[in-house]
Amino acid sequence: MTKGKSYFWVGLLIGVILTSFTYSYLGRKQLNSTGQKSARVLKMAHGLPVTHPVHEAIMFFAKRLEELSGGQLSIQVYPSGQLGNETKCLEQLQLGTLDLTKTSAGVMGNFVNSMKVFSVPYIFRDEDHYWSVLDGKLGGELLDILAVQDSGALSGFKGVCYYDSGSRNFYTNIQVKKPADLKGLKIRTMKDPVAMDMVQALGGSPTPIPWGELYTALKQGVVDGAENNPPSIVSSRHYEACKFLAMDHHSRIPDIVLMSAKKWDTLSLQEQGWLMDAAEESKELQKKLWKKASDDAMDVMRKNGVTILDVETALFKKASMPAVEKNLHGKIKELYEKIQSVSSGE
Repeated sequence: MTKGKSYFWVGLLIGVILTSFTYSYLGRKQLNSTGQKSARVLKMAHGLPVTHPVHEAIMFFAKRLEELSGGQLSIQVYPSGQLGNETKCLEQLQLGTLDLTKTSAGVMGNFVNSMKVFSVPYIFRDEDHYWSVLDGKLGGELLDILAVQDSGALSGFKGVCYYDSGSRNFYTNIQVKKPADLKGLKIRTMKDPVAMDMVQALGGSPTPIPWGELYTALKQGVVDGAENNPPSIVSSRHYEACKFLAMDHHSRIPDIVLMSAKKWDTLSLQEQGWLMDAAEESKELQKKLWKKASDDAMDVMRKNGVTILDVETALFKKASMPAVEKNLHGKIKELYEKIQSVSSGE
């Protein structure tokens, strides 16, 4: 054997040894002290403060996932908009740079058009109907729809579970007991065509104003009222300007926990099962936390002189039908009819 060939074989042998050592090291690095795989850390972001019921539920979700997986899966939570608003977080899910987020079904309508069905006024008859839909077969189908855009293209999302966000109601500086009482009132709405159509159908004047500017607008009389859920009314201190709350429950738009489809596809069936079980448990906790937050908010408003009005929702729904019919078409109409066909308690 020549000297050159000797060098070749020695070099080849060293390369094989180094490669084997590297793979052995990496394999050991995947294991923790108990011989199990090291934790895979999932990133989850949302825009709410750490005092919010949603954040509490998400932290429980993270804890339960780690427990169910025996430490193989964990979640690092970024609250308070640290990684951007709801739209930014959804875009990151599509890219695969963020693993999980919580968003409003209303915002999802900008990504998957069918989700706009949740924005249709008075779509749910009451809270029992709301949860009969979301916890039932149809609710599961609606989560599955999130994976595909109406065009047929993949959306990049995996629907995980629903969280409660209560019902939106009108709060005003004068008493509103029936739709006619809204006539001529300037009502702040989101910059959402469906919400604006609803207020207009009820006789009011829809006035989109950024949320951060609304307190001043209410105090100065720029608008006569707005619409939202009780915890939001209290946290924003809007009850200082509006002393009447009409519980018409015109909108029940759920929050949705979503996962990046790219990340979901990397999980084993067992890991997916752990994640879905932990999420389901967190949903049940979040419902209880939300109810307490809503009850507490109602107490705060009563103590601060707000008159709570239990109005006849059917009258408001009937008056809003032009707005409902205007926004029912294609897939949204089909889903609306399916939701209406669900009986409470199913």
